[in-house]
Formats: sequence, C-alpha cells, structure tokens
Amino acid sequence: MAEQRGDARALPQGAAGGRERGGADAADEVAGAWDELLATARRTVADGLVVGTSGNVSVRVGDIVLVTPTGVPYERLTPADTVGVGLDGRQVLGSLRPTSELPMHLAVYRTTGARAVVHTHAVHATAVSTLVPELPLIHYMAAALGGPVRVAPYATYGTPELAENMLRALRDRNACLLENHGTIVYGSSLSQAYDRTAQLEWMCRVWLAASSVPGLAPALLTREQVTEVGERLRGYGQR
Repeated sequence: MAEQRGDARALPQGAAGGRERGGADAADEVAGAWDELLATARRTVADGLVVGTSGNVSVRVGDIVLVTPTGVPYERLTPADTVGVGLDGRQVLGSLRPTSELPMHLAVYRTTGARAVVHTHAVHATAVSTLVPELPLIHYMAAALGGPVRVAPYATYGTPELAENMLRALRDRNACLLENHGTIVYGSSLSQAYDRTAQLEWMCRVWLAASSVPGLAPALLTREQVTEVGERLRGYGQR
C-alpha cells in the first residue's frame, strides 16, 4: 500500500494538513521535516545526549507525527526511511517500526500544542533524576521550561504508565526528567525542543557540580524569582 512506503511523497489522503493543501506541497513539507528530524537526532548523539540508538525525536506535520524508528543508528537513516504515524498511533508512512517510546510522544501531542518532542538519556539529567523529586532552582533559565523541572516516577520504557507519569510531571511545564531514565522536552519546533533539552542538561550539570563541594550547599533561587524571569523572557530576543 502506498501509505506504508518510506517515500514521503506518497502521503495518505488528507495527511499533513488536510485536503486544503496540494499533495505535492504536503509531501515536500513532510520531506523537509524528516530531514530536520534526522539532523536533530544526529545532533543528540554528537552532543553526547544519547548513546547508540537510545533516545528519540519526533515532529508533527499536520495530522502526521514523524518519529525516529526503533533500533536503527541515526547515521544510517535516509529520506527513504521516513516513519510517520497518526495521532491514534496507526502507522501511515514507512516500513520501519516507530520508536518504542511512541506512547510518550503521542501523549504530548494529544495534550499540548507541541510541534516537536526530543527524548534523551543525557548523563547529568539522568543522574539528577535519581537524586531529587525536582531539579533545584539553581539557575533562572528554569523559567524557560515553565518553572521547577519535576521528575516523573520510574516506569518501564514504552509503557502507558510511563506516559501517564510523564504527563503529570509536565503539567504547566515543557520539560521533565524521567526517573532513572532521562529527559523529555517539547517545543513549537525541533530547534526549540532541542535548545530546551540542552538547557536542561546544562542546569543539571551546574547543580551537580555545585552540590558536590563538601561542606557547602549551593544558593538557590526562589520560585518568585524564577516567575519574575519568566515574565521578562516573554519579550526576550528579536521580533
């Protein structure tokens, strides 16, 4: 069937934005999004946020969620390996099986306005997830993640239980730690989701470094101070 081929140009009827858009335009959008997804996934390896085939990345294009496949090194993936599913989890593009963490990705898309999700096994973030119920307010950039970053209780990977734990930790946040597991972060684009992931890992590293000094405890910010920064960040950057 055409919808089971890896060719992103053979899209299911109404996919990637419905009947209003031309088929070629929708196919080009999916193909471009897949290229960006692969670049982001490879960057997680290059930057040391994952090892091997751990972690996963997804991006939403219309009603299709493009997602990395399970068990395939990112450098081996090509445009012909496009994997896409509907919001109901039914595979509509590709023959490779989607990531085993698909339940987490779909839960984010179903309950938030996310357009991209990045999941990693980042070293410092994973270490923090084993120590505290939420990342202490070591830096004001916690405001960019919605506030103190919570730790979702441990559950076996790829299970509905893990997805449920994650959603509770993500309430009013765009990032959380997964206990003894890693991180999951979403954004309005792949670049934003990735940047937030890198910021979270950096903050975890700072807290671990500061808290490791014998006889001293790091100074922490108050929630009010972080909330104030959140207000300032709304006008941050260029228009």
